[in-house]
Amino acid sequence: MMNEFKFLRSPADINMEIAQRVRKKRKANKLTQQQLSRKSGVSLGSLKRFEQIGEISLSSLIKIAFALGCEEDFDALFGRKEYSSIQEVIDEQL
Repeated sequence: MMNEFKFLRSPADINMEIAQRVRKKRKANKLTQQQLSRKSGVSLGSLKRFEQIGEISLSSLIKIAFALGCEEDFDALFGRKEYSSIQEVIDEQL
C-alpha cells in the first residue's frame, strides 16, 4: 500500500551524500576549501558548513558544481520521464 511506503534515505541523508561527493571531488582536484571558495564565489563558511552538515543553498551548490566542472550533473535532475503505459514507450521509439 502507498501509505506504508517508507523512504530508505532521508533528505538529510541525501544532503550529506552530496556533500561527501563534493568533498571527494574537491580533494581529487587538489583544492583546499579556501581555494574552492574563491573559485566558486561561495563563502568559506558556507562551504565548510556544507561539507560538515550538508546544508547549502541551491544557488551556492550550482556555483560549486561549476567550479568543479560538474554542472552537467544537474541536467538529469527531475528529467526522468514517467510513462503511464508500455504503449507510450513504444510510441516514443517510433
